[in-house]
Amino acid sequence: MPIPIDRALVTGAAGFIGFHLCRRLLREGVSVTGIDNLNEYYDPSLKQARLDRLTALERFSFHRLDLQDRDAMEKLFARDRFDVVVNLAAQAGVRYSLENPHAYVDANLVGFTNVLEGCRHGKVGHLLFASSSSVYGANTEMPFSVHHNVDHPVSLYAASKKANELMAHAYSHLYAIPCTGLRFFTVYGPWGRPDMALFLFVRAICEDRPIRVFNHGRMKRDFTYIDDIVEGVFRVMGRPPEPDPAWNSRSPDPGTSYASYRIYNIGNNQPVSLSRFIETIEAALGKTAQKQYLDMQPGDVPETYADVDDLVRDVGFRPDTPLEEGIGQFVRWYRSYYGV
Repeated sequence: MPIPIDRALVTGAAGFIGFHLCRRLLREGVSVTGIDNLNEYYDPSLKQARLDRLTALERFSFHRLDLQDRDAMEKLFARDRFDVVVNLAAQAGVRYSLENPHAYVDANLVGFTNVLEGCRHGKVGHLLFASSSSVYGANTEMPFSVHHNVDHPVSLYAASKKANELMAHAYSHLYAIPCTGLRFFTVYGPWGRPDMALFLFVRAICEDRPIRVFNHGRMKRDFTYIDDIVEGVFRVMGRPPEPDPAWNSRSPDPGTSYASYRIYNIGNNQPVSLSRFIETIEAALGKTAQKQYLDMQPGDVPETYADVDDLVRDVGFRPDTPLEEGIGQFVRWYRSYYGV
């Protein structure tokens, strides 16, 4: 059953998805508390610019704190009451997890434990948390379904996100916290992350530098526009999961549970080759990229492709923003923000 949402906590509010979700919630009349540690994984000035736009809006309050700070998190949940918590704060990036694995344990495991404990003691009505398409790991059956087994991650980042799903299920079972995991598929759009392909490619092409094309452009990704991600999250927020009456312990469904727990994919459901992605960027910029072709990097997967049937059935939404439209929106934002 849908629940009313008056107050929401969004972790990672100064991040790419967090920023857009906060703006949507504020437009819908929800009072939003945002937290973020504004770390230096990528340009903090971009995070601050997002935050400046949020703090100028009514019904938004911000606390600079780290999910790993147990005392601060306990005080936050003791002071404020939230109908819904959306955990988007995390150490992101597949490739960076090869260089700095401890950052993923600290943020994605220790930090998420503090979120779960806050929801437990704060009697939160619904916890949503960001998972990732990377959890599908070595799976090759397409499209990726939440009902598939995902026990073979190929990066520590993916393993940490799979761990979040397991941790949330345990808390749902133990403390009756309704928990929904959201597996996002290659999110892109205005205000995006500088470490992701679209931002890297546009910046390099504008600066007449070569772009690195991994797996010789043969990789495929289910590129999903930010507005579609936010729409999916917003629709799920007000619908806490209920136990699945058809769940069978002899043949357990990974996507549902006897507990109040659910997993959804949010993806565009239309995988696109990296080569076509680059061609679309070139068309939007009116400029040809210099390309440096490379082998696939450790931790990467050759293809992602989201089965979103459960999302469509439960909340009536299917992401469908065309790539040309989404990349065009990003390029217009990039040129305006950086004065290119």
